[in-house]
Amino acid sequence: MFNNKILINILSEMADVIKENRGLLTDLDQAIGDGDHGINLDRGFSALKESLDSLKDKDCASILNSAAMVFISKVGGASGPLYGTAFMRAGKEIAGKENITGEDAINMFNAAIEGIMKRGKSDKGDKTMLDTLIPAFEAFKSAIENGDDFESISEKTLEAAKEGLEYTKTIAARKGRANYLGERSIGHQDPGATSSYLMLKVIADVLAKEL
Repeated sequence: MFNNKILINILSEMADVIKENRGLLTDLDQAIGDGDHGINLDRGFSALKESLDSLKDKDCASILNSAAMVFISKVGGASGPLYGTAFMRAGKEIAGKENITGEDAINMFNAAIEGIMKRGKSDKGDKTMLDTLIPAFEAFKSAIENGDDFESISEKTLEAAKEGLEYTKTIAARKGRANYLGERSIGHQDPGATSSYLMLKVIADVLAKEL
């Protein structure tokens, strides 16, 4: 499905997209959280992008492990440990592999979600990034197992992710600073779910160009 070169491109593009949307993510977080989601993610991805040249000859697992370390060490708030855990768990699934298959991608995505759930003690319906990631994963897994072509897999995954993102506007937060707002958090889009959607969109867009 993809290799280390494509993974480097994905991470580089993620850094650019997060920087472009830093203001949006910060505004969303100011409404219901600490107000630093965009700032923190941009800091982490900027540091990661600076290190990508030194990682271009590494295998995919090593690249993801390095990304995890950057996020855990440099990104504050909840997003650093959560995304760092996601990268680390995904990397463990492909240790020693040069090329990543569809089955590998399913395992990586699932492991990343399980890591986030355990680290954040959260689940779907808590108004978090999981409300984007879990529906996206379910659609992704189903489409691959159904033998769909890449375009269809990408379309179904992003559609489910977008529906999950929109769903966060309709529910009250149960985790993090937003939890203190209770019902007043209804009507606000979750910043973590938004950044997760942006990252999934980058993956789809880069793979569409590279595959």
